[in-house]
Amino acid sequence: MNSLTPCPPTSSPAGSNWRADLSIAYACEHGRSVARYEHSGPLRILKSLYPEGDAVCHNVLVHPPGGLVGGDTLAVSLQVGEGAHGLVTTPGATRFYRSEAGAVATQAVRATLAAGARLEWLPLEALAYPGCEARNEARFALAPGAEMMCWDITALGLPAAGQPFDRGRFAQHLEVEGVWLEQGVIAADDALLMNGLLGLAGRRCLATLVFAAGSGISRTRQERALDAVRALIETHSLREFAGVTAPHGQVLVLRALSELTEPSLDLLRQAWALWRHELWGMPSAPPRLWSM
Repeated sequence: MNSLTPCPPTSSPAGSNWRADLSIAYACEHGRSVARYEHSGPLRILKSLYPEGDAVCHNVLVHPPGGLVGGDTLAVSLQVGEGAHGLVTTPGATRFYRSEAGAVATQAVRATLAAGARLEWLPLEALAYPGCEARNEARFALAPGAEMMCWDITALGLPAAGQPFDRGRFAQHLEVEGVWLEQGVIAADDALLMNGLLGLAGRRCLATLVFAAGSGISRTRQERALDAVRALIETHSLREFAGVTAPHGQVLVLRALSELTEPSLDLLRQAWALWRHELWGMPSAPPRLWSM
């Protein structure tokens, strides 16, 4: 995390743009959540895993090239059928390398959840290299009775390698359709945003954990979930740079800022486990990949 990949490319081979598409459909069949997928280009999932039984299907999304340059696009479509439960993670960061001539590299995720469906979208961080022109967007549409958790972690630059995010732009779009929208642009030359006390305050990792429902979250569930994470924050090293709130009756949001990725990721993993227990009555079952 926040590590350096040797000699990152700055354009696709022969000046071409690479596009990769992946569509995953989850269905509940005889009590078992099953994933079927189609792909084009270098983006796919490994075999389905069931570390917590048939009810939850775990998948690892793999992009063999390891990163995007200007003009590249990764497009992920997720459909979660009624009663199905899918969990998706990645084996490493999504790297947005330096771009030439202002071309934008894009990762776009779109998920649709049917009634009674559950989704956990838990990729590792988006890593913005100095000089990148990047767009990272995720849109979720939830039917009444559907629920999901997702997180978004953005790491700016490579501080461990002495490469600060001193040029480039990173655009973000995170949306629960019809309910909640957050979007913005992080420009490396915006000193007030990057270093101001009302901005990032010199910190270069932004982390967000979202719980969203297709219908209203009861006041009792909401308060129980918020109180659990507030207690966690009070004991965590990021207690001065983290907070949790309910910006909408169908959404809970935890935010954190840190100098490096690891503290924010640690906080989000613990909060994810708490919300799993408090909101779904489920134990935390971290993807096997996280312990490697």
